[in-house]
Order: sequence, then C-alpha cells, then structure tokens
Amino acid sequence: MSETQHKNPAREGRMPAIFLAHGSPFLLDDRAWVAELGAWAQAMPRPRAILMLSAHWVDAPVTIGATETVPLVYDFYNFPEKYYTVTYPAPGAPALARRVRELLGPLGPVAEAPRRGLDHGAYVPLLCMFPGADIPVLQVSLPSLSPAPLLEMGRALAPLRDEGVLVVGSGFLTHNLRAADWRGDAVAQPWATEFDAWCAEVLARRDVDALLDYRARAPGVRMALPTHEHFVPVVAAMGASIDSSDASEPVAFPITGLTYGSFTKRSVQFG
Repeated sequence: MSETQHKNPAREGRMPAIFLAHGSPFLLDDRAWVAELGAWAQAMPRPRAILMLSAHWVDAPVTIGATETVPLVYDFYNFPEKYYTVTYPAPGAPALARRVRELLGPLGPVAEAPRRGLDHGAYVPLLCMFPGADIPVLQVSLPSLSPAPLLEMGRALAPLRDEGVLVVGSGFLTHNLRAADWRGDAVAQPWATEFDAWCAEVLARRDVDALLDYRARAPGVRMALPTHEHFVPVVAAMGASIDSSDASEPVAFPITGLTYGSFTKRSVQFG
C-alpha cells in the first residue's frame, strides 16, 4: 500500500499526534511492550517523516538535531554492554528541519545541533514501532518545562500532520526512579494509579486548562513527578492536536497499564 492509500479516520491524509511511554533500554527485551508498540504503529497511517520531542533533550532555545544519520546518544549508565551497540540508522530529514524552523520561528529563536543524534527516548520506541529504520526522523529539543509554551509549540507544529509527519511526544506520565520496584510482579503504588487515572480523565476530555495546571491539580503529583521533563511532552502532543480546523479530535489510549510499581505505560493518540 502506498503512502497516499493510507486512511486516517480523523481526517483524510492527516497523521495523528501521539505521546508514548518510551521505557528504558530494557524495553527492547519486553516482548509484550514491543508488540504493543508495533501493533500501534501498524494501526496508524505510515508517516512520511517523524518529529520526535523527547524528555531526554531539554535545551533552550528550541534546537533542531541532526539532519543526517549520525551516531545515537546512549544517554544511560551502567547498563549491559549490548544496549550500547543498538543502532537505528534512520534517514535524516533536512526538509522537515526547514519546515520546523519556518513554523517555530515566529515563537522565538531556533538553534541547530547538527551532530546531536537520537537519544533513547527517541530511538528505543522507534525501533519497536518502525524497526526498518526507513522513515526520516528529526529530533527537536524541548525549550522549556513550562506547560504553556510547550502547548503553543505543539500548536505551531500542528500543520505538519497534514503533511504526513507523525509528531511524537516521548516521556512517561509518571517518572519516579526512586520509587521503582524492578521485580516483574511489582504491585502498583496507589499514588501512581491515582495519577494515571487523573491523566486519563483529563486527556480523554481534552481539558487543556487542567493539563496546564497539572502541578496544582493532579493527585500525587509530587510522588509521580519528582522532576517534570518526562511529563511535559504530552502537553506538546496535545497542542499539536489543537488547530482552527479541528479542536475536538478523538483521544485514544493504545497502551495502558503500570510497570515496575510506579511507571504508567499509558500512551495517547490524538486523532
């Protein structure tokens, strides 16, 4: 099936905007999670290119990463050697980089880091979803941890969806490493379950005001998010689903469930 033959139930030819829980490099050994990500990708139209906004690159001003294939960023420590030999030689996306600069320029300065490769928040899920590494990928930094500017960044990027670009926010709705229980049968912490349920409700009803004010409104937020870089990519993803043509797109949760007692795998599809 050619790219022009794919169907999008939200609007013909339009890519969804998504937020995914990217896991650690250990995700690559989790057959069930890998299968869930792969099935999700198969259910979407095939993108012409992918724009990644990962929790593992926060840099102001907004910065455009490599536009050619360069080495990955192995931004993790004390893992088994095999995880440092993983490759994902996706083509660069120079045309997308130019378009991103055009769309984000009105919001402020746009910098470039031409040797900055994909970090594990980008390549780990992409390896599961698009293992052929044959779709051009561009990574762009998060210029802030404040929700409001990230919502506006997402809104500015929304036109890309009508150009065949999959806009991806990559992080974790909950991210407390100190509270993790690395046993496979770990029981979910109540605060993690409550925070996950709150997120599901807010996102399902597309409550932008509640999402922007999550630090004050969400139950258990201090335990769920000792730091906030893993949560805020979902704000950018929602922003990419808000434009003048359709502000009420459907919201779906292709992957759910908690792992390691404190991490929610909840992933979101807008459109």
